[in-house]
Amino acid sequence: MIHAKQYGSSGPHLLIIHGLFGNADNWHSIAQSLAENFTVYCIDLPNHGKSDGMNEATYPNMAQAVLDWAASNTISRCYLMGHSMGGKVAMQMVSMAQNVTIEKLIVVDIAPVDYAPSHTDILAGLKALDRTVIMTRRDADILLSQYETNTTVRQFLLKNLIQGEHGYTLALSVNNIEHSYAAILQKPPIDHAVTTPTLFIKGEKSDYIMTHHQDAITTLFPKASFKLITGAGHWLHAEKPRPFTSLVKRFLL
Repeated sequence: MIHAKQYGSSGPHLLIIHGLFGNADNWHSIAQSLAENFTVYCIDLPNHGKSDGMNEATYPNMAQAVLDWAASNTISRCYLMGHSMGGKVAMQMVSMAQNVTIEKLIVVDIAPVDYAPSHTDILAGLKALDRTVIMTRRDADILLSQYETNTTVRQFLLKNLIQGEHGYTLALSVNNIEHSYAAILQKPPIDHAVTTPTLFIKGEKSDYIMTHHQDAITTLFPKASFKLITGAGHWLHAEKPRPFTSLVKRFLL
């Protein structure tokens, strides 16, 4: 089962998909702003947030799960936006969609290419949290700091903490994510060019989209256009929300 959070109830449907270790709530502020013009659905991907676990979280499997959710909610036409891993899921969805017409696609700071492993320590830290009784957020941060020194990254990861009767738990299927990590690093297996109008948005300080990725992008997405948000890194929507939201509205409206 896929969980989604809805913002607004008028205007075209817009589906937003978060990145690795994220969840629908990461897009709360952006979704509130976009709800002036769209009916926005922030999706929890499998193994994240309130959605079900998925042992083989490949891009075709995740894409099909979201497409099935859209069909079950009678969404026959929509715009689609995905960040990082969610951008790869979104690319895969556009290539597979049959019962849902995706009119435009926005891919946020990711390319349809293979990436090198960069989350090994984070996965180890999340597994340590998963098997430890955590009573306070500070305890969780102290434990996670042994694996990830960047405070901003830790704060992002700790947004997955859910308070229960016996302490905090993670709203992540960490073992499933670790099992699927090799597939997550790979490019989505798209076997034909996608003619959907597509906007790739890059953060100036991010190295997730590089100049040498352009051929891979334009081969699969011949109608691709590109925008750069100056001064922003990989989480450009959180770092520069106003220029980001402005770009999204200009492309979709």
